[in-house]
Amino acid sequence: MTLKLRYFAVTCAIAFTLSVACEHRAYAYVDPGSGLLLLQSLSALFTGALFFCRKRLKSLITRSTVKETRSEANSE
Repeated sequence: MTLKLRYFAVTCAIAFTLSVACEHRAYAYVDPGSGLLLLQSLSALFTGALFFCRKRLKSLITRSTVKETRSEANSE
């Protein structure tokens, strides 16, 4: 397992190094609104993840009350 992970890490490092070493000028224009689009996309991703995992997050924040379930069982 660690050997595969090591090969993957080395492959990613080589690919990144080659992409930086072989960089060419783009002569392109980047729209100023592109940063806001990226920010909006990241916030939507974060909000969607919170919405998807809301039950698990709620169970981490709130405590389960075992005493209430025992008192309900005794009253019936």
